[in-house]
Amino acid sequence: MSGSTLDSARETPAADVPLSHGLKQRHLSMIALGGVIGAGLFVGSGAGIAAAGPSIVVAYALSGLLVMLVMRMLGEMSAAYPSSGSFSAHAERALGPWAGFTAGWSFWVLLCTAVGLEGIGAAKIVTGWLPDTPEWGWVALFMVVFLVTNLAAVKNFGEFEFWFAALKVGAISLFLVLGVLAVAGVLPGTDSPGLSRLTGEGGFLPNGSEGLVIGLLASVFAYGGLETVTIAAAESEDPVRGVARAVRTAMWRIALFYIGSMAVVVTLVPWNAKAVVDKGPYVAALEHIGIPGAAQVMNVVVLVALLSAMNANIYGSSRIAYSLVARGQGPKALARVSRGVPRAAVLASCVSGFVCVVLSYWRPDDVFPWLLNMIGAVILVVWVFIAVSQLRLRRRLEREASEKLVVRMWAFPALTWVALAGMAAIFVLMAREPGTRVQLYATGGMTLVLAALGYARQRARAKS
Repeated sequence: MSGSTLDSARETPAADVPLSHGLKQRHLSMIALGGVIGAGLFVGSGAGIAAAGPSIVVAYALSGLLVMLVMRMLGEMSAAYPSSGSFSAHAERALGPWAGFTAGWSFWVLLCTAVGLEGIGAAKIVTGWLPDTPEWGWVALFMVVFLVTNLAAVKNFGEFEFWFAALKVGAISLFLVLGVLAVAGVLPGTDSPGLSRLTGEGGFLPNGSEGLVIGLLASVFAYGGLETVTIAAAESEDPVRGVARAVRTAMWRIALFYIGSMAVVVTLVPWNAKAVVDKGPYVAALEHIGIPGAAQVMNVVVLVALLSAMNANIYGSSRIAYSLVARGQGPKALARVSRGVPRAAVLASCVSGFVCVVLSYWRPDDVFPWLLNMIGAVILVVWVFIAVSQLRLRRRLEREASEKLVVRMWAFPALTWVALAGMAAIFVLMAREPGTRVQLYATGGMTLVLAALGYARQRARAKS
């Protein structure tokens, strides 16, 4: 294949077989909102607080800034080129088929593994209420429910996510209102703590810069899930407007839900309180201000967050797989579309998720930890592909189709380079920390294998 022909192929990769357009604007809006609020925020943030202390607010602000830049870049490309393949299709258009192959299949592995992990987490909560029931049975039930939901029609996925997200948004909003009232000292039975929690118990940086680094790494991976809205937008009534609205509101959502709630928690509760890690920061804060049954209330919210993420990841992984196959980057068996739904891809994603669950019981000491390490830094790899793709596609759009730039990256190209520098810094920090070094190496190994396979396929297709 000649160079000019290859450039043309990169510019217009094989179009997806049309999917249905059953998602409404209200679905997209709530998917975008719900994607910000995951179980990692409600539970996983406790470890970050224990490491960074009150400076966890700075950690979430820094990682939130990076995520906002990534979402703006992704929004620019997705508004110009709506596709169920999202960043994978953009990487193929900008860098070649090998890049789309690598970004897409690594993200698919991440999402399928996450489906299994979320199913296990949800089952543990339910078996806590019903101790005589088997965990695997609940995981299987959740899988079947979401399999049927996603097989039927995309609007079913949209409705589930709409109500899941509505509950999560309502819960976090109520928490913020109660927390601000308690901080102000106007909530009955509470006294304002002032700034004592932020400056006492070792100060704002109780564990120094090392603690802040650990908190930063923990916060970066809590933001996963925002990408789903750009995948879902391709099946909405108005993909361009949907993506544009979701991206433009990303800043206040991140600031309010993540940074705001972390500020409330560390202002109300001592950062080194045992309950912050054992029960979770939100339960600790609610119990501190005297909310009865706080632990059970948050268990319900976390269960909803896990089921929501499970549903969204089955959807996202199936669309990524379908788009890859439609572009000639995977097994043709997954290309089957029925009534606007890629049913073979949905089934494959659910089966792969359940395989991860089986491995957690069958090989919990070797294969399963290896799988978890392998996906540990995938989201960062995807962000790098997004940034590099945006650098190349923005110039091309300005030159050839400037009317498609409905969403524009701020201060291009300076902030794109700032984002890439931030990602490089996180890779360096991961290499320095023993707890994340193995994840970095395992993810790097998987990425190199996929890149080599993708490049070999690209070369083979170019010669044919």
